[in-house]
Amino acid sequence: MEHISDVLKSISKRKTTKGTALLVPDGAAEEPPIVELTRHKQQLIDTAADIRERWPLSSELSFMAKHLVQVTLPHRDPGDVSLWTRTNGDLTLVIARTGVDEEGKPIGYPYGTIPRLLLYWITSEAVRTKCRHLELGHSLADFMRQVGLSPETGRGKRGDARRLKDQMMRLFAASISFQQKRRTQTGVGQRTLGMLVAPRRELWWDPRELAQGNLWQSWIELGEDFYETLTSAPVPVDVRALRALNNSPLSLDLYGWATYKTYAVTMKGQPQFVSYREFMSQLGADYGTVKDFKKKLHACLKKVEAVYPQLKIEAVTAGIRIHPSKTAVPPTTARLLLP
Repeated sequence: MEHISDVLKSISKRKTTKGTALLVPDGAAEEPPIVELTRHKQQLIDTAADIRERWPLSSELSFMAKHLVQVTLPHRDPGDVSLWTRTNGDLTLVIARTGVDEEGKPIGYPYGTIPRLLLYWITSEAVRTKCRHLELGHSLADFMRQVGLSPETGRGKRGDARRLKDQMMRLFAASISFQQKRRTQTGVGQRTLGMLVAPRRELWWDPRELAQGNLWQSWIELGEDFYETLTSAPVPVDVRALRALNNSPLSLDLYGWATYKTYAVTMKGQPQFVSYREFMSQLGADYGTVKDFKKKLHACLKKVEAVYPQLKIEAVTAGIRIHPSKTAVPPTTARLLLP
């Protein structure tokens, strides 16, 4: 698998331009291909350079529940299904819908990048405030900036504000359960923890400006079990990386997983192999074949390596192997929060 540093070097050497490319006369030396960098590619390059230069500041740390980096939310809308599940070894995530919309129809499942960023923000606020009651901010713009979204793209059906409102309603109305198989010398059992994300909440939106919205005096109260799950040994990550990866749910999932797994294998002192099929079963993606998933996985891993330069991971037959290495955040932070 081509290393991201080689990709970044090749990209940074190319000039960006607009207009029609000039024809090169026969016999003349060919110029490197002209590539115009997208906003996300440029942000990835700039963030990678910043991360290589320094550790994140305390204000640039975010957190995610340990279980939710091992099994993740849907990448796409699951549609009208009774339950949504993902499994990682003995741990299974089960999501159910609990609310209805204004027309009496079930509110859909949270999916994509926005509920992931919301969960990072919620976990970080719960860790910071040590409180289940969370204020959502004086304005939607402030809140969106905290979770790495753009308030400048609030208008229109695909604007961040409209999508944020929709995904907030989906996430806050969801029921999340973790089922874990238990094996002992005397038998096999199952431990289940069912939780409502935010059983009490009050959300305000400006009816005159639905695209932009207003979260003045809006709040949520996390379910007690959900709060305990979030704040018990949360996984610390670098906010700069989240913002650089915020257009890809698979990249966000892989970054959170890599941060957690690197610490785990480093504590054990030995690498760990994960098959592509295992990855498919635990991540929120739905791909037709292992081959399709493998191709997408490798592309996203290059992005993750860019914003996590300490990561030591390699592609091997039928899967990947992650090796002990430095954490993505200062070691003292990782040791204090992870078990």
